[in-house]
Amino acid sequence: MPGPAGRLRTDVLFALVMFASSGAVVGVVRDNGEPPGVAGWSLLVAAHVVIVWRRRAPLGVMLALIAILMSYHLLDVNHTAPMAVSMCALYTVASRRRPLYAVLVGASVLTVMLSLKFSEGMAEGAESLRISGWIVAFLLLGVYVRMHRQYVASVLERAVRAERTREEEARRRVAEERLRVARDLHDLLAHSITLVGVQTSVAAHVLTADPDRLDRAAVAKALDDVAETCRSARGELRATLEVLRSGAEGADDEARGPLPGLDGLPDLAEAARTAGAEVDLSVTACDAPPVVGAAAYRIVQEALTNAVRHAGPDLTVRVAVRVADAALNVTVTDDGVGARAPSHAPGFGLVGMRERARTVGGTLEAGPRPDGGFMVSAVLPLAPVSLGGLT
Repeated sequence: MPGPAGRLRTDVLFALVMFASSGAVVGVVRDNGEPPGVAGWSLLVAAHVVIVWRRRAPLGVMLALIAILMSYHLLDVNHTAPMAVSMCALYTVASRRRPLYAVLVGASVLTVMLSLKFSEGMAEGAESLRISGWIVAFLLLGVYVRMHRQYVASVLERAVRAERTREEEARRRVAEERLRVARDLHDLLAHSITLVGVQTSVAAHVLTADPDRLDRAAVAKALDDVAETCRSARGELRATLEVLRSGAEGADDEARGPLPGLDGLPDLAEAARTAGAEVDLSVTACDAPPVVGAAAYRIVQEALTNAVRHAGPDLTVRVAVRVADAALNVTVTDDGVGARAPSHAPGFGLVGMRERARTVGGTLEAGPRPDGGFMVSAVLPLAPVSLGGLT
């Protein structure tokens, strides 16, 4: 798009072209007034000089032209010569100002012109009526061009807004996918590493407790549990990395694979039992939406991981999943030491559980129990409000 200097050069060239056309009209049209003299040419030059600033000040240029051209026409010289510059000024006002200005300017010009011409006789008045049609036509053309410009600008604005909205939606989906993957990796790695740590500790204890009476079966079972935990973790990790490899935009439900759900809770309980915890699992059969079942699964997984890691020896964990008031109530309690030991740095487990509950429109509360131990309680609506970012 040309700058101010470029637009000025264009307007100057346009004014020169119109002045040349006025000179050609003077040479061709002989029956509409005498050829202009020095005063007439001076006024024509002034009119074409003023028109250079038509885009910067349409109304000011129109008023200046009215004064100049009234003086020109009073000389009774060629009345057709300034027609182009007059129509150009009218068109500019109509195309760059509100339609009200076009109506006012057009009415003023027509009133002045018809008053002067009819005062000279009916023949002159009839000729001015013919010219008034051109005035109305150029005003209507200017109004149409102005409305078309506004329409095109609104279309472009909507297109830009739609593109910006698409970009923001893409960024939002990427952020949600990253958060989802981060939660999955946290749950998977924390759960698996915790179980592996506990199971290897059991094997180490068996090996060092009484070397003379080595319980080979116990050691083998502990190592088998470690291998099984590693195989399970490797499978989940592969599925998560396949989603990352496919890209955030293509990470739809089919790429993610089936969501874990309530039917996977017995496996979580069994894994916790292999780590030495006593798990009492009670699940009410229900037809929960996949995303709600997945949220419940991840919450129970993280709660069991925290219990095994922080609750101490001789641990008993009770997991209850019930349906009440159109919601899935998930409660995980343990009778261990309860609060996190001071030596442990704060993690993202509780934060992740709360985020998972929020993604399906639910709530989660967690904290030490008054009589000892720790409790996690979540309420997950069976008709989730928002499903963003959950797997």
